[in-house]
Amino acid sequence: MNVIDVEPGTGHPEIVVVDDVSKHFIMRRDNSLKERVVTFGRQGRIHREKFDSLKNVSFSIPAGTSIGLMGPNGSGKSTLLKIIGGIIDPSSGSVRRRGRMAALLELGAGFHPDLSGRDNVYLNASILGLSKAETDAQFDSIVAFAEIGDFIDTQVKFYSSGMYVRLAFAVAVHTDPDLLLVDEVLAVGDEAFQRKCMDKIRQFQNEGRTIILVSHSASQVMEVCDRGVVLHDGTVAYVGTAADATRVHRDILEGRRKANVAETVVEEEQVKASVVRSIEVLNSARQPLKDVKPGEDMIIRIVVSHTDAHSRWYTTFSIDTPSGQQVFGTGVKRLGSYHSEIGSGEATVEYLIPNSTFGGGQYFVNADVLDANNRRLDVLWQGAQFFVPMDERRTGTLHADARLISQVR
Repeated sequence: MNVIDVEPGTGHPEIVVVDDVSKHFIMRRDNSLKERVVTFGRQGRIHREKFDSLKNVSFSIPAGTSIGLMGPNGSGKSTLLKIIGGIIDPSSGSVRRRGRMAALLELGAGFHPDLSGRDNVYLNASILGLSKAETDAQFDSIVAFAEIGDFIDTQVKFYSSGMYVRLAFAVAVHTDPDLLLVDEVLAVGDEAFQRKCMDKIRQFQNEGRTIILVSHSASQVMEVCDRGVVLHDGTVAYVGTAADATRVHRDILEGRRKANVAETVVEEEQVKASVVRSIEVLNSARQPLKDVKPGEDMIIRIVVSHTDAHSRWYTTFSIDTPSGQQVFGTGVKRLGSYHSEIGSGEATVEYLIPNSTFGGGQYFVNADVLDANNRRLDVLWQGAQFFVPMDERRTGTLHADARLISQVR
């Protein structure tokens, strides 16, 4: 049994115990009624395939902790969260829970489109375990949080997606849960609403409630969670700190990406005047660098192969997060220069990033080569990657020191 540690001496009881849980689904290939009639009986077994979504998963969660549940697509995260939430049953094993639970798995799943927002508040709240008297006491707060205003008595089928999401979230977080299950819903809504959701999550944490968050975002897990569970192919790959969980998750994703690249068959190779052959991340001694410490010098080495001679040419590179957000980019032209005349063959270009200040997380490096007229000849996406160790004292893509210098009473 994997136990998610909390600070020693706190004596927090276990609020969730996942004990040897497995879950399998039967997938059918004969989807139409005609196919099922034709394959009825023994032949029907040929058209059914068993898929193991979870395999002997075990861990326990002490009350008052915030857990990030991570893993690549298809690893079983959402299935496990639904089993913990009691929405589906495991094929084997068991889950034990304590206290009242609220699940933000599919926002608005308990809403009826033909009912008004007011009626749906009472309907959804009852599904989540609130009595009418409890909902009466919370109603004004729910409406204020959702910012629905005059639309509360309008049928929800006329709501915008933002209004629908806000009302559903507002109902769920006002059920006074001891355990809150969240499945990627913090990624919906506008920025102001997402911040409002995060503020409510932090309020729950300060009140000692337990939170299980499914997310693909390492920065979100670091911001919200103190511990992490990583699933891979339906099994537990890691249980421990959020920082280490994001590292394990990154290693799994990178391994999968490399495997997909290795299996890709190039059917037709296009002849290009110039090709970006490789990108490397090196330290100041020009040794391969996979883990970059804040303040460490970085060298980005780009190897370009030319089939033709060039009197003038350019390279650029950019550094992105796994979500595709660019955090840095430059090139020889932006730096006020150009690459001089070169004949056919390979050329190596190096850029220095002194005293790097990237925040904790995974980063990918892209590079392209351009001709004298600034036309792109080739680009290599995610040609290299590096990782900056996570620091629980800060979040974001910028590493900067901060300290408290005053406090006003």
